[in-house]
Amino acid sequence: MTAATLTTAPAAPSPTSAPVPPPAGGVAAAARQSVAMAWRGLVKIRRTPEQLFDVTLQPIIFTLMFTYIFGGAIAGSVQDYLPTIIPGILVQTVITTSVVTGTQLREDMDKGVFDRFRSLPIARIAPLAGALLADSVRYLIATTLTIVMGLIMGWRPGGGVLAVVGAGLLVMFVAWAVSWIWAFVGMIARTASSVQGISMLIMFPLTFLSNAFVPADTLPGWLRSFVQVNPVSHLVTAVRELTGTGTATSEVTWTLVGAALVVVVLAPLAVRAYMRKA
Repeated sequence: MTAATLTTAPAAPSPTSAPVPPPAGGVAAAARQSVAMAWRGLVKIRRTPEQLFDVTLQPIIFTLMFTYIFGGAIAGSVQDYLPTIIPGILVQTVITTSVVTGTQLREDMDKGVFDRFRSLPIARIAPLAGALLADSVRYLIATTLTIVMGLIMGWRPGGGVLAVVGAGLLVMFVAWAVSWIWAFVGMIARTASSVQGISMLIMFPLTFLSNAFVPADTLPGWLRSFVQVNPVSHLVTAVRELTGTGTATSEVTWTLVGAALVVVVLAPLAVRAYMRKA
């Protein structure tokens, strides 16, 4: 009588327990992967160009609208109002554009895009860094269009070309710093619409209750006090001084220090929140 031999087949690995490929190590590799993720964001914009409406149409519409509505009442003429309004429109447009960082990150998370990234052998920080890097292109487009629109309308900055370039870089750096705030909000908010609502609730008062459109000394005393401490007012003043006279005063210094503090505080919080999600 022969005894039957029973053999147990090895259990198939569970899909949920499959190991994630380790990322290629090194800072250089993480930087390359971040650039690749930034390119992904740019390709997505190319396929859906309506995502650029806020940085292409808004500078043109706002510049025309505010200049011709308020120019005569505030400065006496459109030409005299341009040195005031162009820096204000530049700051308002680029700073509000930074909100897109948080909303798009939240949308990617809701759609499961970041879940797919987990299975890739890339640095975990690469998708977040790539998104922030890709948004810098949006800031560049908004800055360029606003300056070109002002020049077409007759704005002639007395500071010269280098001062205008410096003012544009200053605004872009501040917008990049502010984008860390919205990246953090995008990580902790529940939906992309909530990120949009929170950001507009904060950005609209900061941009409109500033010296971007009217001189602060024409406002009531209680409102003037807020305008004078508003960080957007300091940035607008710095841009006006750079483009108007080419002088980098203490306003530029305080603006850079404030933007650096935002990055120092918010970047670790955003990265930590992102790592928990990823």
